Order: sequence, then C-alpha cells, then structure tokens
Amino acid sequence: MIPRSRAFLAATAALVVIAIVALQIPAVSAAAAWRAEKFTVYVRNLIHPVGPAPTALPVAAPSPTPTASAPPATQTDGTPTSPPSATPEPLPTQVSLPSPPYEFQTPNNCGPAALSMALHMYGWEGSQADIAERIKPELRDRNVNPEELAYFVRNFAGWLSVEYRVGGDLVMLQRLLAAGYPVIVESVTELDPNDRLNATDDLWSAHYMVVTGYDTAGRTFTVQDSYHEPDRQISFAQLEADWEPFNHLYMVLYFPEQAAAIAGLFGAAWDADQNRLAALEAARSETEDQPDNAFGWFNLGSNLVYFERYEEAAIAYDTAREIGLPMRMFRYQFGPFLAYFHSGRNDDLLLLTDYARGVTEMSEEAWLWYGWGLYRQGDMEAAVSAWNKALSINNSSYVDARLALQGIGR
Repeated sequence: MIPRSRAFLAATAALVVIAIVALQIPAVSAAAAWRAEKFTVYVRNLIHPVGPAPTALPVAAPSPTPTASAPPATQTDGTPTSPPSATPEPLPTQVSLPSPPYEFQTPNNCGPAALSMALHMYGWEGSQADIAERIKPELRDRNVNPEELAYFVRNFAGWLSVEYRVGGDLVMLQRLLAAGYPVIVESVTELDPNDRLNATDDLWSAHYMVVTGYDTAGRTFTVQDSYHEPDRQISFAQLEADWEPFNHLYMVLYFPEQAAAIAGLFGAAWDADQNRLAALEAARSETEDQPDNAFGWFNLGSNLVYFERYEEAAIAYDTAREIGLPMRMFRYQFGPFLAYFHSGRNDDLLLLTDYARGVTEMSEEAWLWYGWGLYRQGDMEAAVSAWNKALSINNSSYVDARLALQGIGR
C-alpha cells in the first residue's frame, strides 16, 4: 500500500504536469494570464485604492476662452478638398447590411474583434487574433487607438482604404449605411462587475462596435457587439450618449475605387482639418449649452490639441476634470498628456499619468508620457525606465518610446 504522503506528492506532481501541458495551449495560456492579471490588479487596488480622477493643480495665469479659427484646407488622397455639394437623396427608413461572421472578443480585444468583423464584410478571411498579433501583442494592453486599427488596414489589408473622422452624427451613420458601408464607432460599455477594481469602480469602459443597420421607425441601430451579442439593437439616444465621450469617432473601410463616393458621403468632413474645425465648434457650442457636461469640455480639449492649441486645450481639460471624468478615461484618450506637456504644466502631467498608471498599469501611452514628465523633472534614469516599460507592453514596437530613448542616446 502506497503511503498517503507519497500518494499526495504523486497526485500533486501529476497535476503540475497537466497544468504545464495545458498552458502550452494558446487559449488556455491566454485565459490563465488574463485571470492572473485581474487578480494582480485587484490585490494592488486593495493595497493602494484608486480613487476619482484628480482635479487640476492651480494655474497662476488667467484662463483664456477657447475659440474656433479656420485652419488652411488640405488635400486628401488626391480627391477634391471640398467635394461638390449636392442635395442629398432621401434616406431609406430602414437599412440592414448582411451581418458578418460574429466574433466574441477575447480579453481587451474589442478593437481587433470589431475590425475583423468589418473586414470580413470586404472578403477578409482572418480573425481578431491576426489583428491583435500586429497591433496589440500584449494581452494585458487594455487599449487600441483608431490610428492602430487604420495602420493594420493600410499595411495588412492593402486592397482596402480606410478613413476615420470625429464629430459624427446619427445622420452621417445612416447616410453611410444607406450607401452600403458598415461603420466602426468607438463608444462606451459597462464592464462585467467581476472586473471591478474596488468598491467605487464605475465600470465605465471604451468599446468598439460595427454598425450594420438602422430603423427610423423604431429609432434603433443594429450593431455587431463583440462584448455582448451579434445584431444587437441599440436606440438612437443610447448610441448618441455612448458615442459622445469619444468625440463621435467613426471609421469606414472602402475599396480604393470608391474614394470619390466616400468623399461625397463625408462632404466637408472629408478634409481632416475642416472636420476637426467643425468638431471643435460643435464641442465649444456644447460647453456653452451644457456647461456641466464633462465630455463636451474633454472633446473641446481634444479638438484643440489637434490644432496644437495646447494651453487652451489644457484649460478645457481642467474643466472636464473639475466636473468629473470616469476613472478609465485616460486609458483610452491621451490628449490631456500632450496638452499639459506642451503647455509646460509638468506637475499636472505627472499627476495625471501617475493616476492613469494606477488604474491601468499596462498602458504604453501612460508610461510614455509619465517618462516625459520625469525627464522634464530631471530624473533621467526614471524616464528611461518608464520608456522601457512602455516598449515592453507593446513588444518593442512602440515607435514613440523608441524615439524618446534614441533622442537621449539610449
């Protein structure tokens, strides 16, 4: 008869071997890494709880009022800078594009999942894993920027073109859908309560979806939602509210020969500068009509950053922070980092990037700008460490961090 201790050791060894073998399976390994990361974040927040986003530090200078001013027009892809205006055709009351094969997202992967579903509508045969491998190789990286999605299309789906703009509205969505183009939007969703950081967590999170239809009678859009379900119905009002925190960003894929058609559908928004100017004016008007709307002020700041009006942008962001922003806001949008850096407000840059790292440690953008704050403060070695951390998150392919290190000879 085998002694109990030896039987226990043998069983334990067998379980360890089984676990090691199982971890060689990519899906099992990814799931285990995700659970481990969630547990680590939870423990860290027990020790150092993350509270509300910090408000701005006092600024001695008087606050100028942000205003809109027209930039010079620019040419885009060889198409007319200002497409000829025409009376738009009446939109159909209902549109339903064929639904793509549905992909339920893997952790932190709504961007690649949404792009994969949209690409399938143009003949692509890959998956969200193929996209993530190129633009988000680190599972724990919680964010994909629209620039990264567009980068994938231009470099790995070269038979297609892609454009994204801000300041969209419900009519623009309907116009594009009626012409046969699915639209990727960045919006808001509520996280699973199991992802809660602490008792005060608002569970607010960014989320990409593919809009594939609408019904004006029911006032609903049909969206392919990788976090919830395919062919999800969402009201006009809900989509508008969830879309606002991300400056009403929309992205369209199209074949190169359709560029003139897309330019006509975009209208004045086809010119990127004019699009931003219109979004800037819309955000400014919203802050006047709804002065307590933090997202209106945040969008105003982001549109000012586009025009490199950093001091005005910083003041707009100050107001948004004073009103109150979701704790994960700086996981997805980094305009405040640029505004505070370029306006010389280094203490605010360090305060905000430190907060962002506390909410989301695996954020290469937060580490990049935290490094620049440390560099401005004169702590060279700490800056280098921060930039190396940013590189480690994005598989050493984060260009901005590499350039920062090269700039100081590292």
